[in-house]
Amino acid sequence: MRDIMGMMGKVKEMQAKMEKMQAEIAELHAEGKSGGGLVTVILNGKGEMQSLKIDPSLFKEDDVEILEDLIVAAHKDAKDKAEAAAAEKTKALTAGLPIPPGFKMPF
Repeated sequence: MRDIMGMMGKVKEMQAKMEKMQAEIAELHAEGKSGGGLVTVILNGKGEMQSLKIDPSLFKEDDVEILEDLIVAAHKDAKDKAEAAAAEKTKALTAGLPIPPGFKMPF
């Protein structure tokens, strides 16, 4: 019975740490760039776009497709950085747990 109570205490402790980590990840900001810095996207830890900056030199009718591609590329760059930062925070919390390789936490 003591083992179950001890395990329940550890589960509650882990749950509190997970909630804190989720809040920290939500507060992260990742900046992605494309076109040599002509397009910059900033995402929060939830993947929501917070900011989009476009160099005025890209505002030409003939360059619309290029601009669209650069926005998508900058968004992907920011998303990849945000996911890497979240994975690093998760790795620290789950150290020592038997989690299969490639398993993503449900948040």
